[in-house]
Amino acid sequence: MEIKVIGTVFAAVFIAELGDKTQLATMLFAADKDVSKWAVFVGASLALILASGLGVLAGSLLSDVLSEKVLNTIAGLGFVAIGLWTLLR
Repeated sequence: MEIKVIGTVFAAVFIAELGDKTQLATMLFAADKDVSKWAVFVGASLALILASGLGVLAGSLLSDVLSEKVLNTIAGLGFVAIGLWTLLR
């Protein structure tokens, strides 16, 4: 297996997933004719698994100290902030 490609794709897709640009990042890596498509797939999959795991962990920890209503409000405000930032850029 091409561990260097897997590691590079993992890092890039993990960061992109946090900003919801996963499909674009994965597409760009897969467009390189010299890169194994399986390596891109494995790297992207591992990144998504880790990002999801972090989300579950964070949600679990936060739910111990904040109510569901507060968490929903924070998440909603976060999405609005990201949307406004995207529009204003």
